[in-house]
Amino acid sequence: MVQRTKLTPAQLEVMSLVWEQGEATVSQIWETLRERSGVARNTVQTTLVRLEEKGYLRHRVEGNAHVYMPTAKRDSTMRQLLKNLANVAFHGSTAGLVMTLLEDEALTDGEIGQLMRLLKEKRAESQNRK
Repeated sequence: MVQRTKLTPAQLEVMSLVWEQGEATVSQIWETLRERSGVARNTVQTTLVRLEEKGYLRHRVEGNAHVYMPTAKRDSTMRQLLKNLANVAFHGSTAGLVMTLLEDEALTDGEIGQLMRLLKEKRAESQNRK
């Protein structure tokens, strides 16, 4: 896996929009963010350029527009961000991160079922390593 540099919260917000849309122009991202936070178009453009420099995006030119598309997969990027958070805030404890996140969360039966299945898989993997 390619090791990319960390994302700022603003960069992560832009990446989330690009992942959702599959590809997007500066104007498309700006329209969405302007409604949410009043961000300037130049700020969005600069953020997209920085994300491309970091290796998260690439672009193609269509007419006068740059169309950005992700080069990083959402799942692997989120996993890496969470691993970094676990390393820094929880001394490497993924379980500590997960338990902290779940303490005050109201989970649906479906979510609880998914977590239980994942925990059973992890227990089986642990048993197989012994």
